[in-house]
Amino acid sequence: MRTQIQVLSEQEKHRVHESTLNVLANTGVRVETSLGRKYLAEAGAQVDDATRIVRFPKDFVEQCLQLAPKEFTLGARRPGWDLEMNTGECVLMIDGSAPTVLELGQVESRPGKFDDWLKATRLTDAIDEFGVYWAMVDASDSGEGMDETVKYWRHLFGNFSKHIQDGIDDKVAAPWLLEVLQVVFGDKETIRRTHPYSFLICPQSPLTIDKVYTEAYLALVGYDIPVAIMPMPLMGGTAPANMISTTIQGNCEVISMLCLIQAAAPETPIIYAAALATMDPRTALYGGGRIEDAILGMACVEMGKYYGLPVEGSGGGTDHSIPSIQAGYERGISAVLPILSWPDLMIGAGLLGGSMVLSLEQLIIDVEVFRMSKHVARGIDTSEDAWLDDVIAKVGPGGHYLEEDSTIAFMRGGEYYHPQIGHHGIFDSWLERGQPDLLDEAHERVQTLLAEHTPLPLSPEADRELKIIAQKADDA
Repeated sequence: MRTQIQVLSEQEKHRVHESTLNVLANTGVRVETSLGRKYLAEAGAQVDDATRIVRFPKDFVEQCLQLAPKEFTLGARRPGWDLEMNTGECVLMIDGSAPTVLELGQVESRPGKFDDWLKATRLTDAIDEFGVYWAMVDASDSGEGMDETVKYWRHLFGNFSKHIQDGIDDKVAAPWLLEVLQVVFGDKETIRRTHPYSFLICPQSPLTIDKVYTEAYLALVGYDIPVAIMPMPLMGGTAPANMISTTIQGNCEVISMLCLIQAAAPETPIIYAAALATMDPRTALYGGGRIEDAILGMACVEMGKYYGLPVEGSGGGTDHSIPSIQAGYERGISAVLPILSWPDLMIGAGLLGGSMVLSLEQLIIDVEVFRMSKHVARGIDTSEDAWLDDVIAKVGPGGHYLEEDSTIAFMRGGEYYHPQIGHHGIFDSWLERGQPDLLDEAHERVQTLLAEHTPLPLSPEADRELKIIAQKADDA
């Protein structure tokens, strides 16, 4: 039986939904984009252009929730890596987007560079637990302009071959992105059918839909690009100072954006991706390692499932900026709890210091935490073949099970988790091996993966076309 854990009862989830309907219908949401307000007004929402406040009647919200598909596939360029949503699987996502990088043995981070981004992208392409891309680190040495953006996409699609979740911050970039997607993945109908690219959009807290990012997505309407909706209300700062009210507000922000997208393009795939967090009451800073974040992460997964939507969960944060004992226990507990709620996608690997610092060694450790968490979620095998009453009777009092066929079968068959890093023998063997440090082991793993993995290349024709597009953007 799978391990089961929950923080909200069915009655409490229903009350969150009813509270959400009440807020959306009576308080409303400020929608900064006139185009978004136009779509909403035409679909049946109550729009006040003077105040930019939009109110959402209950029936309108329920209709939009019905329109959002409950099952769809996130496509990938690499064969065999399409991800079916809402089918009971969970894959790991990268955390993003850190401005700084921590090198092994250092205590102070430095600004991220293109080479850091490239290593992180190739590393996650090499690790099977990762199924979806995010930009882990910002490259401070990269230029600006549309030609640089197209070059980024060329490097991205040439170095990561699984599903891409990203975004654009200007509607001007939309036609360029669509041209790039068609070069890499095929024509418009192929993109609509396979969903190789999803868009991350973050409503602003409290209760605001911004203009720039929203209009950037709306410029892509017609391509059926899935949207991960990720409000990030901060409990005690941009959200109320308790968990249930923060859950309600985050839910309002997801559902209001869902309604806008369904009004603009009915049946667009939606991923429920609320990332609720906590303000440290002593410093007023984001508390990346607070246990409340893990509980809120569980609540988000449960609310997404309440609506039958695919869910992108968040967890695994820490306040500390270096790999450490504190980072280890904070990341472990704040990752396992949301994973036990079992989202489709799980964010949180590789970043320290409230998601501000990239550490490739920490990334390797976080993958191990994810593997262990999935084993916990798997629970106890209670199939008929697992009870072994006959084996217990055969061995009897005072015997042993070392020679039993069932022992080998279960040791090899998934009943046991086999760690891939760390020391798991007697203390003397660790001393004899020179007292290896976990970070050194993780660093060696990073270097091995980067040396041995070759990303699936773009075809020469596609690569050539992307270079031409970049030159066109430079000349524009």
